[in-house]
Amino acid sequence: MTEKTLGIAKAFVEAQKEFAPALKTSTNPHFKSKYVDLAGCVEAVIDALNNHGIALIQKTHDCENGIKVETIFMHETGEQISGGLIYVPADRQNPQGYGSALTYARRYSLMASCGIAPEDDDGNAASNGWARPVKYYVPDDEQSKSIANKLPQRKAPEEVKKS
Repeated sequence: MTEKTLGIAKAFVEAQKEFAPALKTSTNPHFKSKYVDLAGCVEAVIDALNNHGIALIQKTHDCENGIKVETIFMHETGEQISGGLIYVPADRQNPQGYGSALTYARRYSLMASCGIAPEDDDGNAASNGWARPVKYYVPDDEQSKSIANKLPQRKAPEEVKKS
């Protein structure tokens, strides 16, 4: 930590304590699943950031065939922290493709930079049959010997050195 970022670091930690959950309020009609849209991500953090003197900036960078976004947090003292660059390819080379990539990049960059995740829905997945316990098979001694006898025999390390 340098003196250049001491003020924003303290303010960011305090803001993070106040971040709200990123709620899955939008529905993807193709997959019939819920997701957090960009507005939901911003809503989860913007009040806490602003209450601690931090502005949220999302800057785009030149990129071929996709979008690069950098999430920057600027403190009222002038100090800044960057969340780094995230690249999202445009699935189509037209305005809709780039717009979609921009929205994804901004959303994922913000969530990664703030350390937030969408609300937990593992319980829902499990109750819908998506998550199933894994069953392990452990052979008994007789089965283990039978399997071992069927495998090609390897030379011991000292035998390999002799040949």
